[in-house]
Amino acid sequence: MNIVMLLYPRLTQLDLTGPFEVFTRLPDVKIILAAKSLDPVTDSGGLRLLPTHTLAEAPQADILFVPGGPGQLHLMDDAVTLDFLRAQAVAARYVTSVCTGSLVLAAAGLLTGYRATCHWMSLDQLALFGCTPSSERVVVDGNRVTGGGVTSGIDFALQLAALLFDQDRAERTQLSMEYNPAPPFSSGHPNSADPAMVEAMRARASGLQQKRWEAARTAAARLGLAVSSDKNS
Repeated sequence: MNIVMLLYPRLTQLDLTGPFEVFTRLPDVKIILAAKSLDPVTDSGGLRLLPTHTLAEAPQADILFVPGGPGQLHLMDDAVTLDFLRAQAVAARYVTSVCTGSLVLAAAGLLTGYRATCHWMSLDQLALFGCTPSSERVVVDGNRVTGGGVTSGIDFALQLAALLFDQDRAERTQLSMEYNPAPPFSSGHPNSADPAMVEAMRARASGLQQKRWEAARTAAARLGLAVSSDKNS
């Protein structure tokens, strides 16, 4: 089973490495880390990751996966990457993402008509693409499986493991990782965090988010989607 995971500059490594850790514990799986070249890819925090294949050399994916991160912004109009995703999605068993990776799938026209999730700050942008945004941590709609922000990647991958194999396999994988979250604070989601903290984070990220909205609107228009939103307009 080929799991093709996209690498690109300034991705959030945990979006990728959380699911990667789950996938490595599954049987008969080959993980392909695909990038434009075989040069090391530097994530948003400075961690360097090594691709195993170029986009041109990557085999057909059974599972196609896109992580998110600040670099997502530049993929929204990256024709080479978007064409790669479209071509791979045609025969993929599942088309998947974590965090703002869903916006890249949406920009490729691969989430139109589906329910999907994203990082909470960017969730509403999915509506521009004829997608129904959901605040669930993991959303399964047909063969589209999307995870929310960053840490949800482990939940996403375990749920995908249950779909690919069975619940027993997924539960044994979870146990092998001792994945038993007990966060020290209740500030991990805007629904539970202090509202003042949420607004402060929104304000701090407003510049990047404005650029994301602009990139999403441009990508949606390129697809000929007449979906509108008044967010950040």
